[in-house]
Amino acid sequence: MMPVLLTAGVTLLASVLLPFAVKPWLVKMGVVDVPSARSSHGRTTIRGMGVAVSVATAVGYVTAVLLGAVTVDRSVFAVVLAIIVASAAVGWIEDLRGLSIRGRAAAQLGIGAAGSAALIVLTGQSFWWLPLAALAIAAYINIANFMDGVNGISSFHGVLAGAAYAVAGTLADQPWLTAGGAVLAMAFLGFLPWNLSRGSVFLGDVGSYLLGASVAALAVAGFLSGVYVEYVLSPILVYVADTGYTLLRRINAGERWYASHREHVYQRLTDVGFSHLQSAGTVAACTAAVIGLGFIAATAPLPTVVLCVAGSLAVLALYLASPDLIRHFRRRRKVTRAPVS
Repeated sequence: MMPVLLTAGVTLLASVLLPFAVKPWLVKMGVVDVPSARSSHGRTTIRGMGVAVSVATAVGYVTAVLLGAVTVDRSVFAVVLAIIVASAAVGWIEDLRGLSIRGRAAAQLGIGAAGSAALIVLTGQSFWWLPLAALAIAAYINIANFMDGVNGISSFHGVLAGAAYAVAGTLADQPWLTAGGAVLAMAFLGFLPWNLSRGSVFLGDVGSYLLGASVAALAVAGFLSGVYVEYVLSPILVYVADTGYTLLRRINAGERWYASHREHVYQRLTDVGFSHLQSAGTVAACTAAVIGLGFIAATAPLPTVVLCVAGSLAVLALYLASPDLIRHFRRRRKVTRAPVS
């Protein structure tokens, strides 16, 4: 356990300090974000600060190996890191000069396919899993990118998902998952103060791609290694539900589902009066609740499993409906308080 704690400490320290060196470099390079139709911010801002989190993550993975935090399955650990680094590199190219939709999709699917193939070989699983695993990695990279729209949301997600996978690795006796989860959590915990700032810096695509790839690669590798599916899926359900629900709403409304927008549930919460922190906190609280229920369900008797599944579905449903519920509640309050003539 001590090597994991030391790895976490080194990662946290790197994540805290690196932004101070990266920010002036980004300013010099002119890497800025101009608000678009999907933005919840209204001013031009420095983006690409995910470079600092990416370097901290790489430092954490190397430290874990050097300190002996990963005693077995080092090859799996290395493949996970390769997926993360490759995805962050694609995100950096997108931040720096942009990529076409086809170019991004091809790169993401290529990374997902190559990484999944390597993990399948290392874990001895059937290649029938390859299409699903590759698609899952590519899809979650995009999901994390779509969900990176208000201050703090990505850091909260990285901390919660990382902590969940670190605990899952300990419970499942998978040291590489424990170390990878700890690195993910600490890399985004160190960046949290910057991520909570009032729009002064953004993670950029390099940061959101890093987050999505980190979570997805750990989840796919964990699943292929035999970790309980409840441990693997519970940290991602809120993000997946928000993105899937928003996509269906847009398709049902006859809108171009692939066009830029700001109609995710967490964005609509800011439209009904939530601050960025309140919106990000709502997503984090729901994610934490679903993680807790998922971890209980993994080893519980059937009646408890049913209750946990029902509870998770209730949390997801309440989250998805929350903007409409809040708007309806406030409308009723205004009607109730209206003066009687």
